[in-house]
Amino acid sequence: MHRIIDCHGHYTTTPPGVAAWRDAQKAAVAADAAFVGEKGALAVTDDEIRESLESAQLAFQRERGSDLTIFSPRASWMAHHIGNEHTSRFWTEHQNELIRRVCDLYPDNFAPACQLPQSPGASIDGSVHELRRCIDEMGFIGCNVNPDPSGGFWTGPPLFDRYWWPLWEAMIELDVPAMIHVSAACNRSFHTTGSHYLGADTTAFMQALASGFMADFPGLRWIIPHGGGAVPYHWGRFTGMAADQGWDFDALLDHIWFDTCVYHQPGIDLLLDVVPTENVLFASEMVGAVRGVNPDTGRHYDDTKVYLDASSLDDDGRRLVFEENARKVFPRLELP
Repeated sequence: MHRIIDCHGHYTTTPPGVAAWRDAQKAAVAADAAFVGEKGALAVTDDEIRESLESAQLAFQRERGSDLTIFSPRASWMAHHIGNEHTSRFWTEHQNELIRRVCDLYPDNFAPACQLPQSPGASIDGSVHELRRCIDEMGFIGCNVNPDPSGGFWTGPPLFDRYWWPLWEAMIELDVPAMIHVSAACNRSFHTTGSHYLGADTTAFMQALASGFMADFPGLRWIIPHGGGAVPYHWGRFTGMAADQGWDFDALLDHIWFDTCVYHQPGIDLLLDVVPTENVLFASEMVGAVRGVNPDTGRHYDDTKVYLDASSLDDDGRRLVFEENARKVFPRLELP
């Protein structure tokens, strides 16, 4: 019997003390863009953490039949475009330490993945330092990497630029993957979850494909969330361009996996029909961008296990998608 590992969960139900700390920090940097301040402390008790999870993520795990969620800070709250590198550093440290507390309270239900203290124009060294702190000192098993810390303006270097190389090298050394996940869009042209997320997923994949840079980083592993954005739907476009340009599409699949955060049956069926089963990871993103109930099914849109159960996957395929692929991508994940 396989375990069901959800590779994509965020702490979206944090106690009020988390938002209160962040709101105070945001107000300070709004008044003074160079504000540094102090890290201070979050006013959050263990009981508040339990209360925030018991009626949400934990209840959904029990109801939907999943076993463990790889849990990271709320993606839209990373907001790397706010303030300066000190702003991002203090906020990130608090967020990651909060995730560690969650996983200490519920070690059978959650495994930790960290955010990084990215900031527009800042060196990547701070992110490498935080990655090492989280992996070496706090037992995290993966990280989220924002390919656009500017919040929708894409003013930073692309993912194949040498700027990123110290991070890719550290990930390989530490043997951890990255979920390539943007944060909130401050560009009014984009809706954060409806267009910015999905466009960024597609953009990250295209940057990797067209540059071919991953060939220089054996062992580098990315998860492209939200079903891969437009990639599965336009698989023929990408494979066709690769053939025209001499890009090695097949080799790229040694480095990239797609999750199942796709919220209807036809979308899941397309994903599973197009993408090799070895490159698909089960995920729901709950409690995430879509929280309502589909009136046609009577189930929550993000109850993605239902779609996998109704798919044409055979038993071997289910084992891969629900468990074995996750163990391969997250080798630091410790499960019996």
